Amino acid sequence: MTIDRRALGFGSGERAIYAADPWTSRGRLYPEPVSLTRSEFQRDRDRIVHTTAFRRLKHKTQVFIGPDGDHYRTRLTHTIEVAQIARALARALRLDEDLAEGVALVHDFGHTPFGHTGEDALHDMLLPFGGFDHNAQSLRIVTKLERRYAEFDGLNLTWESLEGLVKHNGPLLTKTGEGTRGPVPQPILDYCELHDLEIASFASLEAQVAAIADDIAYNTHDIDDGLRSGYLTFDMLEDIPFLAGLMAEVRERYGRLEDERFTHEIMRRQITRMVEDVISVAQARLADLKPQSARDIREAPLAMATFSDGMAETDRQIKAMLFKRIYRHPDIMRVRAGAAQIVTDLFKAYMNDPALMESHYWVDQIVHLSDGARARHVGDFLAGMTDTYAVRAHQRLFDHTPELR
Repeated sequence: MTIDRRALGFGSGERAIYAADPWTSRGRLYPEPVSLTRSEFQRDRDRIVHTTAFRRLKHKTQVFIGPDGDHYRTRLTHTIEVAQIARALARALRLDEDLAEGVALVHDFGHTPFGHTGEDALHDMLLPFGGFDHNAQSLRIVTKLERRYAEFDGLNLTWESLEGLVKHNGPLLTKTGEGTRGPVPQPILDYCELHDLEIASFASLEAQVAAIADDIAYNTHDIDDGLRSGYLTFDMLEDIPFLAGLMAEVRERYGRLEDERFTHEIMRRQITRMVEDVISVAQARLADLKPQSARDIREAPLAMATFSDGMAETDRQIKAMLFKRIYRHPDIMRVRAGAAQIVTDLFKAYMNDPALMESHYWVDQIVHLSDGARARHVGDFLAGMTDTYAVRAHQRLFDHTPELR
């Protein structure tokens, strides 16, 4: 694959005809006066950054639990890295950078404490009441649970930002109405009754670049953190031809480097090659589609921003290595078991006595709700916790709290 540098948007300042246009946004659920100084997508981005949910990301696990070290990624640092890559892709493809950045910044809002371990445990607890999905939880946060504005709950984001949040990984329904990845979570269906997000179509190209930026960021940086932790070694990376080639390139240019510099030189090349691959694929698909509007992107038969076949195979190989060497390492599994116990214990305690959720905004009324409604409030409360808050909450209620290290 090749890149047409003449078509890149660096410094042009002009959005492509297929980019989302903040001046013709489909608007907000609750109409608001326009800003004199910011576009609609800039306002969305700014609102996202100023939320409680965004600040909480700094104490939520990416892979390694907080006590493991100060230099490992958290949800917040991961999110910032995703946003940087998303903006780079958006700029190259002449998209609206603010929308791409906003979708990247909000994409992990719904994650529980303790990463996917916490999500799995909370899903198990909520299974009789519809389960738990972090993407649907992100939507709940920005449309309902953030309580900052006098005139509405949530952030009242534009249709385009909400669409990007919900559909950045692709359509949720087929054209005939079946779920593309299983049943559509009820919170998403409920919101679409009020404000149809057209979940059977693709999202904007801005949302698509945010989604692929997420893959690029965590593939690269989980390798970085894995090498730092010792769960990965350079010899293990040699098993993946793409990474072996990058290491050979660095050695040929610089000779022997100290491990930290060597790692960084590999990682920066990995990000660059993956970004260039996505740009090349997107340019080729756009040339074939010849979209004349953002609507044409949504109605396209396939995603525009994705990896080539070769890079997709590399992506699969990297994920398999990370799963085997890190995510399922016995040390990590032991910590995950303890984290799952914390979430499970807290859920049961709060269901039994909602008054224990002292800081919940509706704590006085929850005791009178049905089991299903109560469970959803407990799920909201638990999903909003940081790792550190969850550990302290467990220590207050139980005699023994698992060691997460």
